[in-house]
Amino acid sequence: MKISLIVTTYNWKEALHLSLRSVLTQTLLPTDIIVADDGSREDTAEMVRQIAQISPVPVIHSWQEDKGFRPAKSRNKAIAKAKGEYVVLIDGDIVLDSHFIADHEAFARRGSFVQGSRALVGRALSDKALADCELRVPFGGRGIGNKKNCLRSEVLARLFSFTTQTLHGVKTCNFAFWREDALQVNGFNEAFVGWGREDSEFAARLLNVGLQRRNLKFCALGYHLHHAMHVRDRLSVNDGILKQTLDEHRTWCEKGIDQYLD
Repeated sequence: MKISLIVTTYNWKEALHLSLRSVLTQTLLPTDIIVADDGSREDTAEMVRQIAQISPVPVIHSWQEDKGFRPAKSRNKAIAKAKGEYVVLIDGDIVLDSHFIADHEAFARRGSFVQGSRALVGRALSDKALADCELRVPFGGRGIGNKKNCLRSEVLARLFSFTTQTLHGVKTCNFAFWREDALQVNGFNEAFVGWGREDSEFAARLLNVGLQRRNLKFCALGYHLHHAMHVRDRLSVNDGILKQTLDEHRTWCEKGIDQYLD
């Protein structure tokens, strides 16, 4: 199975560097790595070029002009460039366990999309990881929130992973789907500008076409570096768009990925 890994970023090349380094140590490498860049400065582009030179798989820098927080548009452009039949999304401040891609491959099922979990790295440990260019998770998970999400076990993963039809806890910092399913609902809705709900609305349309949501536990581990909260001044508007999708049982967005496809 060909898997494309999409990594979102905006002007935090230090975290992105740590994240991409963790991708290169995977037991199973993705087919390609696409950096979905929402308008970062040139120093990010230079760092991505350096990673591309040492990567055994293609690394594509998908950049768009900085016109505010536009993750839906950035992800659509990246998905359009993806060569894999299966797409895994992470944020550029997520450091991956070495089995992350292999775990996603093992749990991929037709007719479903996947919500993974994350462990929250505290500020002190995040600062040290960025300074050292390496995240070393302390024994017992000291400095980590959601410590249970540091435990990887194939047995526990099969026992405790579950399916659901709800939107609660949807986060695209660790999320996976079949590319053809994303095209069926026209990708992410670019009516969303500013932080919030574009991921939930995308998941809602996937559910509306009859897919199942699968929540992975105790596998596909990701460590989320500490950062300040995003500005949420557009949240009420974005909540309204999500509500309309839910109320009208929408499966398609008017402004989506189709504008970037050949």
